Amino acid sequence: MSDRKAKLESLSIDRSYDDGPRGAGATTVITAILVSAALGAGGTWYLMRPGEEAPAPVQPAATTPAPATTPSEPAPAATPAPRREPRASGLVASGYVVARRQATVSAEITGRIQDVLIEEGTVVEEGEVVARLDDERANIQLDLLRSQLDAANARRSALNADLAEARRVLERAERLEEREIGSVANTTAARARVQSLNAQIIAANADAETSRQQIRAQEDLIDRHIVRAPFAGVVIAKNAQVGEILSPASAGGGFTRTGVATLVDMASLEIEVDVNEGQIGRVMPGQQVEARLDAYPDWRIPARVEAIIPTADRSRATITVRVAFEERDDRILPDMAARVTFIE
Repeated sequence: MSDRKAKLESLSIDRSYDDGPRGAGATTVITAILVSAALGAGGTWYLMRPGEEAPAPVQPAATTPAPATTPSEPAPAATPAPRREPRASGLVASGYVVARRQATVSAEITGRIQDVLIEEGTVVEEGEVVARLDDERANIQLDLLRSQLDAANARRSALNADLAEARRVLERAERLEEREIGSVANTTAARARVQSLNAQIIAANADAETSRQQIRAQEDLIDRHIVRAPFAGVVIAKNAQVGEILSPASAGGGFTRTGVATLVDMASLEIEVDVNEGQIGRVMPGQQVEARLDAYPDWRIPARVEAIIPTADRSRATITVRVAFEERDDRILPDMAARVTFIE
């Protein structure tokens, strides 16, 4: 019984303190509560002030994702489709720049080179003299033929004079024979003389014509000692020097050359590329092509398919395609490596 009473007394409030300390403790508690309330109100006002949105509440990890837009929702306004531009199809082929017109300039006869009038890089026109061969012997032969022509003309003149005299003799013989003064034998001899002179004059005329034709042939031979450019172009190689022997039928070697220079028509440059047989269906004549030279990788050159060579390379399973440039430029040179991209 006494233990229970002691426990009840321990639970009772001790009122032995004075009012001073008790009032101070209550004031402190109330002040703390008011400060907490003010801080909470200020934070709420700061987060919800105009012009700013309150931060989104943190979603729990197990939230369900928002449903996708249903077909019933209005679709955004459709914009007009842009115009389709030509694009590179991805078919790329490699090749080299080649010239459709390229020739080794030479003479038609064998002779010693006397003059060479060109160097590498020289621009020549069609028919311009490139080199000359020694034509001294040919000129000597031409002088001889001209002398023979003069002799034939002189002999013909002499025969014409003899023929005129023979005709007068024949006329006198015929008159005498008519008067029965002259003999028939004299008339016959005079007539034979006229006929012989006529035949000799015909032969002299033929000899003179032969001499004229020989002179023409010799003049043509002398002209062939001059090497001319067959077309306008640029000299890319000088193959002979003064003093060497030029012979178009020679196999070369030593001082014998088969050509004086190599001439290229720069206006005929194009690209030859090899396209795989399986991709040739994507190429057609006239198709636009974008060409790039390895020497100028950033330069895109417009071009087009000029022709598809109608034969295939059995060993490589490729077909050659000729590509023509749309524009000409001095930077494009023969034998440059190139890559072309065919445009769809």
